[in-house]
Amino acid sequence: MKYRLRHVTSYRYSEPVDLATHMLHLAPRRRPGQEVLRAAITTAPDPARRSDGLDHFGNRVTWLFLHALHQDFSVTSEADVAVSFAAPPADDETLPWEEVAALAAASGPGAWEAAEFLFDSPHAPADAAARAWLEPSFPPGRPILAALRDVLARFKEDFSFRPGVTGIATPVVKVLAARAGVCQDFSHVMIAGMRALGLPARYASGYIRTRPPPGAARRRGVDQSHAWVECWLGPSQGWLGLDPTNDLIVQDEHVLIALGRDYADVSPIRGVILGGGAHTLTVSVDLDPIA
Repeated sequence: MKYRLRHVTSYRYSEPVDLATHMLHLAPRRRPGQEVLRAAITTAPDPARRSDGLDHFGNRVTWLFLHALHQDFSVTSEADVAVSFAAPPADDETLPWEEVAALAAASGPGAWEAAEFLFDSPHAPADAAARAWLEPSFPPGRPILAALRDVLARFKEDFSFRPGVTGIATPVVKVLAARAGVCQDFSHVMIAGMRALGLPARYASGYIRTRPPPGAARRRGVDQSHAWVECWLGPSQGWLGLDPTNDLIVQDEHVLIALGRDYADVSPIRGVILGGGAHTLTVSVDLDPIA
């Protein structure tokens, strides 16, 4: 599946900004199953200095430095991406979940990268309440993919997608108590529970294809950033993307931007400014299939 992505972020400051530096995670990630055919990031005003590179997790990052006085700032990311992730293995072809946990803890060949994602992070600590919610899906000896499919189904049954009831800093324990939130919350809950069970899990940020209601025209600019989870199935089968918000295994409806321990590692735009006062933020996202 091929997609054309356009993501525009605009800030309007109440007072002029004297100096600013920003770190962007907005360029799609190149990896097996995802080919980036074209990608560009532009800003207004133009930065005095710009650097592009990779972060610790292998994500594409842009660093901007603005020295000129400005009261408006916008970033536009555009890309064409071809997505076709491999079909998942059969459930019974995956290892028992306890064996995956033991391999990750040993951090041997094929597992050293995964072991990094066993540890607490600010938004997804190995949480006892999250473990207790996940545990019914992980009886002794169950193949890990069978357990993960059950977790996805339980998210659909137990949690409500409800924007506005949480913020990015809402802790996992409060999301569990409310049984409501958005994709970032559900991903953090799943990651926290997985880590508490000794299973590596990481946060994925990007976009998901949306469809208008039957008979309705598609509205422009109303797509949103999305988040899901990648879980490690063992050295031979590696990482698999799972979307707890939509009860999906990631194959051809998601476009990946970045991977990290949690949202804090992959925030689309993070910066420090001198001046500016209060600000208003507008975001417009379009993800369109292309021939």
